[in-house]
Amino acid sequence: MSIATHVPENTSPIHGEIRPLRIGMIAPPWFELPPKGYGGTEAVVAALTDQLVLRGHQVVLLSAGRNGTQAQQHISVFERPPSEMLGADPMPEVIAAAQTAQALRDLDLDIVHDHSLAGPLLAAGRQMPTVTTMHGPVTGLNGEYFRRLGAAVDIIAISDAQRRLAPDLNWIGTVHNAVDVASFPYREDKEDFLLWIGRFSPDKGAHLAIDAARAAGRRIVLAGKLSEAPEQKYFDEQVRARLGADAEYVGEADAVLKRELFSQASALMFPIQWEEPFGMVMVEAMACGTPVIATCRGSVPEVVAEGISGIVVDRVDQLPGAVARACALDPRTIRAWAEQRFDLPVMAEGYERIYRVLVEGTQNIQDLASRAL
Repeated sequence: MSIATHVPENTSPIHGEIRPLRIGMIAPPWFELPPKGYGGTEAVVAALTDQLVLRGHQVVLLSAGRNGTQAQQHISVFERPPSEMLGADPMPEVIAAAQTAQALRDLDLDIVHDHSLAGPLLAAGRQMPTVTTMHGPVTGLNGEYFRRLGAAVDIIAISDAQRRLAPDLNWIGTVHNAVDVASFPYREDKEDFLLWIGRFSPDKGAHLAIDAARAAGRRIVLAGKLSEAPEQKYFDEQVRARLGADAEYVGEADAVLKRELFSQASALMFPIQWEEPFGMVMVEAMACGTPVIATCRGSVPEVVAEGISGIVVDRVDQLPGAVARACALDPRTIRAWAEQRFDLPVMAEGYERIYRVLVEGTQNIQDLASRAL
């Protein structure tokens, strides 16, 4: 375990009488922050850390490898992230939790935000409150795990839809995920194709997106993750035969290609078939001024403003008829919706409000837990 401290440049102090908080930010141990490629949770943790520092708070980051965030203090739980062991061995999670517990005993903190899996097990023995963001599923074994932690950990949802799947968990509030909207290119003059982007799975509905685009007489481009056996099986059985001159697969999109496609497309097709707690691709598309056409599942009604930033349908057979309506929406209004609801400062403010409730009791906790921030 190593400790590094630095003072970030260009930070903005909180004005007035509001006291900056001392926050312990615990990341999963699998990737450095920010992640260079895969690592959705790590990307959120890195962005939140930087935003909290910009808001004047003192953040101690506990993560693997080198620190690429603005955290004033970094404690490395692994010199090199054990990325190759992800999904194969749980011991890095356990070791990281042990290292973190040891480090926290020597830190003077107001609150701990633990994004790891094993770390919340030790929350009951901490002198300061612990919150965790429910990045994963709330059903099955994952939900049962957090259910058994009881009141030792306050849980933050990434959507109200997620909370409805397990209303008995110890929820403290809802904070939607966010992106750096400014990093996504805004474009008003869209090209004449629809876009599907994501992981190839029946739940994501790539085959439904192709069928709907074809029924609407529109070309569609697909960019998706296709590296695991179940993804390949679904692609071979449901997607490959549907490809053609009007339905093109361009491979998995990196950060550059993703932004190009989002900004160019007339609309994003998002025909999900499960109660997805949050779909980041919806926010990324809207950040580019691109409307979303989605089925009304999971967090979709919270993310897409019907008739403003996209069109939400109840049934798959309604998707083709939604295309023309979505493509007629104003890109400037769509971009503004993303800035107002899903930009990084908005996410950081939501988390800060919850921290202050737990640290200072500045708002009735039951009231906060009953609604989204």
